[in-house]
Amino acid sequence: MNWLPTTGGETLEPLSPNDTGNDVLTITFDDNRLIRELVGQHDRHLALIEDRLGVHLTPRGNRIAVAGPEDMRQAAQRALETLYERLQSGHEVTTGDVEGAVRMAAAPPAATGQDDFRASMASIKTPKRIISARSPAQADYIRALQQRELVFGTGPAGTGKTYLAVACAAAALARGTVERIVLSRPAVEAGERLGFLPGDMREKVDPYLRPLYDALYDVLPGPKVARGLDDGTIEIAPLAFMRGRTLNHAFIILDEAQNCTRVQMKMFLTRLGEGSRMVITGDPSQVDLPEGVRSGLSEATRLLADFDDVPQIVFTDADVVRHPLVARIVRAYDAAGRRRPEESGAQDS
Repeated sequence: MNWLPTTGGETLEPLSPNDTGNDVLTITFDDNRLIRELVGQHDRHLALIEDRLGVHLTPRGNRIAVAGPEDMRQAAQRALETLYERLQSGHEVTTGDVEGAVRMAAAPPAATGQDDFRASMASIKTPKRIISARSPAQADYIRALQQRELVFGTGPAGTGKTYLAVACAAAALARGTVERIVLSRPAVEAGERLGFLPGDMREKVDPYLRPLYDALYDVLPGPKVARGLDDGTIEIAPLAFMRGRTLNHAFIILDEAQNCTRVQMKMFLTRLGEGSRMVITGDPSQVDLPEGVRSGLSEATRLLADFDDVPQIVFTDADVVRHPLVARIVRAYDAAGRRRPEESGAQDS
């Protein structure tokens, strides 16, 4: 793959009138067969890059001309090359992959913690697909998951906290780094009363743990998940079942940890055994505990804040990788939460 400025030679048309005065760069790709997948159906991938970066992209044959401000041209180049390399490795490119590549390519070096763009990239190779970071915070999180024994990931819904942790667990199991995966959640109802649930214990707790199943089936073949659940290689259990256990050679994930009590959190953290890794995920803004009960997640992150070997990755609405509306919804609720104390104070006065 070659990257060349267009200087005095052939001009690739059409270019937007708004690009007058901006230099044009040409990226040449070696494999024509991959270009259709790179640009997307009806050039939708290019349209997305144009919208996010404020550049104008013109495909012709195995070349793509990039017009716009210099820093955005460079970001478009990095995004396109990243996506092309993904295709070369035999993996598909989705709209989410394009969003992630653009977000990573446009992030300043300080945000990624790396001076070199390629060094800032982070990915997880699972049996079903390669999962790449879609934001600088996700890149930090993936590196922490791969390097540390205990990691906290906190922030709003849609930032990939649980999904990336499950993906890393699946990759570790496939490599033989761990012998099993243990996934857990506190069985706390989100503002609802479900009442009596029929069935055996697994059927009773399944509604609480369904998001973990969804993530597992997305990164592991279905038959492997089914076998793992049957033979204990993959265990999904409510938090209450963790008491009294020591979990060795396992990848352990506690999801929705904001709904743990202080006692439950201490109990869970002390389950970490030899050769194991543990990930704690949660959203401190969505606590469903009874009024007056303090979240164990908030206490744990405060008590362990000075532990250099226990990374705490904090996600924000800027890291939401679901539908764009989700990020806007998160911001709206955050803004309302900040206003509420002020409004309360004004009423009291």
